[in-house]
Amino acid sequence: MLKIYNTLSRRKEEFRPINPPYVGMYVCGPTVYGDAHLGHARAAITFDLLYRYLKYLAYKVRYVRNITDVGHLENDADSGEDKIGKRARLEQLEPMEIVQRYTNSYHHNMEQLNTLSPDIEPHASGHIIEQQLFTEKILEHGYAYESNGSIYFDVEKYNRHYHYGKLSGRKIEDLISNTRNLEGKEEKKHPYDFALWKKATPGHIMKWPSKWSEGYPGWHIECSTMSTKYLGDTFDIHGGGMDLLFPHHECEIAQSTAALGKESVRYWIHNNLITINGQKMGKSLGNAISLNELFSGNHKLLEKAYSPMAVRFFILQAHYRNTLDFSNRAIQASEKGMERLFDGMETLEKIKPSGESTYDPEELSKKCHEALNDDLNTPVLISYLFEGVKQIHLIASGKGSLTTGDLEKMKKIFATFVYDILGLKQEEKPAQESVANDLIRLILDIRMEAKKKKDFETADKIRNRLAGLGVFVKDIPGSYEWEWK
Repeated sequence: MLKIYNTLSRRKEEFRPINPPYVGMYVCGPTVYGDAHLGHARAAITFDLLYRYLKYLAYKVRYVRNITDVGHLENDADSGEDKIGKRARLEQLEPMEIVQRYTNSYHHNMEQLNTLSPDIEPHASGHIIEQQLFTEKILEHGYAYESNGSIYFDVEKYNRHYHYGKLSGRKIEDLISNTRNLEGKEEKKHPYDFALWKKATPGHIMKWPSKWSEGYPGWHIECSTMSTKYLGDTFDIHGGGMDLLFPHHECEIAQSTAALGKESVRYWIHNNLITINGQKMGKSLGNAISLNELFSGNHKLLEKAYSPMAVRFFILQAHYRNTLDFSNRAIQASEKGMERLFDGMETLEKIKPSGESTYDPEELSKKCHEALNDDLNTPVLISYLFEGVKQIHLIASGKGSLTTGDLEKMKKIFATFVYDILGLKQEEKPAQESVANDLIRLILDIRMEAKKKKDFETADKIRNRLAGLGVFVKDIPGSYEWEWK
């Protein structure tokens, strides 16, 4: 049984969908005003993994991932310019040109990372009327108020009947204490109230008519509106990055409860953040690396370009709830690990079946399933796959055997977990590099034959000559591993 960590309950829970085998999953997508970065990649890969595994478990999943293209202001306290509107003004373009450009770029990056497309990908700008109607419900139920053409959510009143802060663990008393010095400076009753609808200021580009004012929806209302529109008033999973836990997801719970009289989400799942060389990513620190820069190597912090699959494998080598620190050294280690995994799978294809098996593939399959069922524990899963690779090399060297049936089981296990669930794929190498690698394997196979004949002088000579060419060889029982220095 799959267990996942529910941020709301702060514990692992057995996953039991509302209406099996159907699962509704909503994930917060990007605000499309710039290129996608490593943080976007981690969220996308985390929920792609969950989507793939749920489908593997025979669930029928409706995966909805939104595109934020309006209402996300520079400051989460409902001030500053709209992020997309600001980029449009600076580049002297229509806002929807900005939206289209970076949505296209995001989709291209997601394709490079081999993430599956969502079933529905709604845009906030395409659901203005629905957001207005959702806001009206909250007004009707008395948890919002109008002020100078804007509509704000009344956090204090909501907290009298429900619990604002139940997801993030924050207390309204702390919010009051931390924001008291701002009172009276805005049109809100309280500084911690948040906008459901904002009256547009002069010069604001993205705005729509409403009964309250010409304006635009707040950032939080879009997800409450679109998630319930496509998944129903109550659905199974809502996901996103840890940075969205407060205020975005906290406000979503409040909005949905105020409008519908109940919470919409049963399992809240959050992936943790990525740091770079121990520091938080940020443009001001000069360490914000976009995926396009990562794949091209065009950034001052990068020693070289890294392939999308190396990035995916790097992300999957850490548990999604743990902080992940990016460095050239770390991702280069991931490159080598992934190459070792694929090399083992290629070796598996060359093994000839025998009349008996010295290894039981079912044990490997069981361990891999247990790892994923334990809150998607990909680091443990990958360690089990490497154990399998070790067995493959032993069998290939004649120190073990597999029957035809067990050999096919082994191939299926690796194809299922590596390709179908982890979503890895072997990237096409330049022809010259592919030939060079094949030649090195041929030479090392000849060296293995020399060792079997106890011709250690020839074996050592081959290893030393390869070392001089930049090829590092490591002997393991009955086989070898190699890599470019």
